[in-house]
Amino acid sequence: MKTKEIINSYLEYLQFERGLSGNTLIAYERDLQKFVDLSGRNPIKSGAEEISELLRHMHKSGQSAKSQSRILSALRGFYNWAQEEKFVDTNPTALFENPRDARSLPVVLSESEVQQILDIIPMDGQFSTRDKAMIELLYACGLRVSEACGLKLSLLRLDEGYIIVTGKGNKQRLVPIHAEAIKYLQLYLEHERIMTTASPSHSDTVFLSNRGASLTRQSVFMKLKKFAALAGIRKNISPHTMRHSFATHLIERGADLRIVQQLLGHESITTTEIYTHVSAKHLGEKIAAYHPLNKFTPWWENMRYWLLDSL
Repeated sequence: MKTKEIINSYLEYLQFERGLSGNTLIAYERDLQKFVDLSGRNPIKSGAEEISELLRHMHKSGQSAKSQSRILSALRGFYNWAQEEKFVDTNPTALFENPRDARSLPVVLSESEVQQILDIIPMDGQFSTRDKAMIELLYACGLRVSEACGLKLSLLRLDEGYIIVTGKGNKQRLVPIHAEAIKYLQLYLEHERIMTTASPSHSDTVFLSNRGASLTRQSVFMKLKKFAALAGIRKNISPHTMRHSFATHLIERGADLRIVQQLLGHESITTTEIYTHVSAKHLGEKIAAYHPLNKFTPWWENMRYWLLDSL
């Protein structure tokens, strides 16, 4: 792929699968273009030598450690994606120290917020059952939006309570599916999917557009944003937020990290470990909100006020 095509593909992934904002996408594009301009090469043909040269150039030109960390973080994300998509064999950023800035935690929804979104989806419009089944599936199974859009009829095992998902690198995994998601998926298949004429290349695709092609990531992104707005959810969410929430809620309820890793299709458990930090963060917020010290004035504070009044 040409340089512009590979960068645009990555930015599309960040926008529609990771739900990054327009300003963040511009920053990523700027950092990647800076790397391309300095190396003079397509980034999938560059390696550790070009990255080292970029960091040396930034250091010599007086750019801060924070700026260097940011661009290294951008390159690390790009090469992680490129490796998963089989554009590169290895990630050259693995040879460099992690950025000093703490890794940002993903946005997650509370269980009640997820339920608000699921409840707000109308069931009386065209393709409403399809949309309901799709959103239910994203949360019930923790799928990537690309996995849900690419789901095949021949890989559904609803009677046995699971589906076969084709993930990154065409690797397949078995994922249990919740009864509620099965209910809406069956409703869609029996009442809407059967009435939609699939194009020849999408005859085995589960989720179809009104034109008979596979539902796109962009379409799911826009629908979820609309449903979240209707539910009064103000967080900046994307289909990937449902996946983040699925994993976080499992861990909060005591699920084993290795099981969550398998369900998500993560090659490395270090990727899954981010959800333990999210869970800990939420626990801290709950303690801060509900701890008795935050509801009642400590006795020593009352004593201090009494002493001041007595003077």
